[in-house]
Amino acid sequence: MTRFSILDLCPVNAGEHPSDALRKTLELAQHGEKLGYHRYWLAEHHNMPGIASAATSVVIAHVAGGTKTIRVGSGGIMLPNHAPLVIAEQFGTLDALHPGRIDLGIGRAPGTDQRTAAALRRDMHGTEERFIQDVLQVQQFLAPLEGNPGIRAVPGYGSQVPMWLLGSSLFSADLAARLGLPFAFASHFAPDYLMQALDLYRSRFEPSDQLDKPYVAAAMGFFAADSDEEGQFIATSMQQQFLNLRRGNPGQLPAPVEDMDTVWNSIEKAGVNHAMRYAAVGSRATVKAKVREFLYETRIDELILTANIFDHQARLKSFSIGADIRDELAAEKSKADCA
Repeated sequence: MTRFSILDLCPVNAGEHPSDALRKTLELAQHGEKLGYHRYWLAEHHNMPGIASAATSVVIAHVAGGTKTIRVGSGGIMLPNHAPLVIAEQFGTLDALHPGRIDLGIGRAPGTDQRTAAALRRDMHGTEERFIQDVLQVQQFLAPLEGNPGIRAVPGYGSQVPMWLLGSSLFSADLAARLGLPFAFASHFAPDYLMQALDLYRSRFEPSDQLDKPYVAAAMGFFAADSDEEGQFIATSMQQQFLNLRRGNPGQLPAPVEDMDTVWNSIEKAGVNHAMRYAAVGSRATVKAKVREFLYETRIDELILTANIFDHQARLKSFSIGADIRDELAAEKSKADCA
């Protein structure tokens, strides 16, 4: 059975405060836990007025403290922004507070613009090799002690917090395979290399102490409602947010609109629709067909649903529908296996 999980970008609605977004994030996590979602991930972004999860480890602690069983983690921590020791200490602390429930998903992008990256003390000339070394260093800090090292992560050492590599490129897929780590692809906004990355990861995978066989997740936007028209309506907030980002004007999550053609031009429409081409938008039947097709094409072990929906109740309902679809598809598979 394919696991279903949630990626929350902690959206700040137009006219609201980040405190509203953080409250809704916890409510969504608790809702997802009741519905049986496997994990709940939060992503690191900076200088984004519409995203409240910049201090990702802090928000993870907030969510984990308000839930009991669902796994909670980062999707992801942008490692070039941080010293590996700091990340090991943060996630070692999270694991000490919530044993067996914390995931450390790591990405390579800055998660922001260049000026903000510089303000984060990020090395703007960092290389791929530097990233690889940083990943290995985090692993080492979280591993059981060997000998008497001069530097150790406290809390952290010996915790062996599960690590993931995240990405939208072949580089991340290849590195995850070589290190024997689970891999998650950001197909909810960068779909182009999805299938190539999955093939590369599976073909080059080398077993590790953490993982004995490939394990891959992929993300899709998920905007489910009672009708196709309503699903398309609630998805316009995310479309506008994508559009504003591409225009160089990121902002809070806009209210939905009846007609996106009053907002974008034909070139912008094509660009946003391409970025969101794996999104499931519409009625239960429509999104179920989209999910089924996506799972069949990708053969992923885990589906990560994400949805920036302006109306909080509509957002909760969308994830409720997602859980229903998960159960229906599992029942269909079980019936087919027994036939």
